[in-house]
Amino acid sequence: MIARELAEPYPHVTTDDRAVDAVRLVAERNLAALLVLTRDNTPYAVVPGSQLVRQLVPEYVMEDPLLAAVIDDRHAGTLTEDLAGKSVAEWIQQRTFKPAFVGPEAGALQIAALMARTRVPLVAVIDRDDDGRRLAGVVTAASLMRHLLDVGGQE
Repeated sequence: MIARELAEPYPHVTTDDRAVDAVRLVAERNLAALLVLTRDNTPYAVVPGSQLVRQLVPEYVMEDPLLAAVIDDRHAGTLTEDLAGKSVAEWIQQRTFKPAFVGPEAGALQIAALMARTRVPLVAVIDRDDDGRRLAGVVTAASLMRHLLDVGGQE
C-alpha cells in the first residue's frame, strides 16, 4: 500500500498560529505529536508530545531534577507563561524538530523506516499539484502498525 492510501486527516497548526493554541490542540485532541505547516502547506515541524512538554519545562528544572520534586501545581501554572504572545514558529525551532514527510507514492516500508529513523510517530504525506503543495494526510504509527499486521496476516 502506498502513502496516498494510508494517509488520513490529521489536525495541524501553521507557523503563524498562536503557540498556546497549538498546545491546546494537542491536549484537547489527545494527539501523539504536533504537526506544523507553513502558510504554503510545507511541513515545518513534527514535534512529539513528550518534546512539547519539554518545551514547557524551564531549563533550570531540567538541570536540577530535585528541584522538580519540590515544585507543586501552584507553581506549575507558570510553565505556560512563556507561550503568551508567541507564534508557533517563535516557540518551536524548526532546526530542532525536522518534519518527516513523504510523497504520495512512498511505500509502507519507506514510511516505517523514516518514522523509525526520525523517532516521530507520524509522517506527513505531501502532494504537489499545479497550485503548489498540499497536505494529503498523515500516516500515524498506529495506522502503520495496523496495516503491517493486516498485511502480515496477524489478526
